[in-house]
Amino acid sequence: MTAVVERAEAPAATKREERRAAGVACGAHALHDGYTDLIYVMLPLWQAEFGIGYAALGLLRTCYSGTMASLQIPSALLSERLGVPLVLAGGTALAGLGYLVAGASVGFWTLVIALLIGGMGSSTQHPLASALVARAFAGPRSLKALGTYNFAGDIGKMTVPAAASLLLVVMPWQPVVTLIGAAGFAVAAAVYLLTPRFAPEVAAEPAKVADGEDTAPTTRSRIGFPILLAIGMVDSATRMGFLIFLPFILIAKGATLPTVGLALTLVFAGGAAGKLVCAFIGARIGVIATVCLTEGLTTLGILALLPLPLEAALIVLPVIGVALNGTSSVLYGSVPELVEPNKRARMFSIFYTGTIGSGAAAPALYGLVGDVVGVPIALMAVAGICLLTLPLALVLRPALPASAR
Repeated sequence: MTAVVERAEAPAATKREERRAAGVACGAHALHDGYTDLIYVMLPLWQAEFGIGYAALGLLRTCYSGTMASLQIPSALLSERLGVPLVLAGGTALAGLGYLVAGASVGFWTLVIALLIGGMGSSTQHPLASALVARAFAGPRSLKALGTYNFAGDIGKMTVPAAASLLLVVMPWQPVVTLIGAAGFAVAAAVYLLTPRFAPEVAAEPAKVADGEDTAPTTRSRIGFPILLAIGMVDSATRMGFLIFLPFILIAKGATLPTVGLALTLVFAGGAAGKLVCAFIGARIGVIATVCLTEGLTTLGILALLPLPLEAALIVLPVIGVALNGTSSVLYGSVPELVEPNKRARMFSIFYTGTIGSGAAAPALYGLVGDVVGVPIALMAVAGICLLTLPLALVLRPALPASAR
């Protein structure tokens, strides 16, 4: 008896829709990530302007990142009712409004309100832009497109703070953040006008046999997405744990503060390249092989860093950066393979909430370990926990489609 499977997938995107989806997602990612890291540039200026302490400065950063992380799931749910173009554009405008309010701030609590508004707006970007790319591109091309989208965020992290730093040479900080906030409204308008209006996707229909009787519906593995999320959380915790200890390891090797700054730049540059390159590697050799490769290199790189002299350590750091950040593109790109098409935005929001939350908690937890056993052993613990991703990846393998493994 021959089975005829009815598919409820939406029609494939045209080339023009693919370009528009990629452009909107990458542009939004660059702006929102730039907004997030611009805070680091502004903190010393806000401290001098309003006379606030370090604890209050930390609270300002937490207001933005905490609100952004906690509202991603509600943002995805809202997009299911109102549509991705409206919610993503509205969030971008709201993020810009946050910086407009910051530019008019007259005290600490006004800044708190401004950053809460900005974090609320930025909560829309990761789940909705990722889902937009996943909707426009299919199969291995989706992995490559999501890797490019991931890379665009790093471009924003470099360009927006750099542009603000240049503007601060010629004008006070208030008009600088006002100008950058106003840019959010221009990007929001472009997002709303250019985002493709894809038809809603629905869950797959049950397979039907020739005589009209239903067979069991096509289902996805129930453990696939939770395992992928667990790998992402360990990966994010490893990245943040490594970065918090790296300056102290280098200083113990004789590094000066400018050298530490150079070292971090090398890691970040390698990480930006890794997000793009590893997506293409994953599309070629498969998700599981790429995860094992990048996480294995991350562990070996961290352990090798400990005995190396300073000069050799600086040479190794870009390679560590590639492996440290490259896994994320492969993991993000695998989300569409493990969830129903009509739930992509919702599941991306859960994935980003879990990984960002894990990255936020890791420095405090690893810091406690460092206080007890010292930085070198704590860094070895970071490398050891990173190895947990390898058995998790093997468990994930059967849940992935054969073409993605």
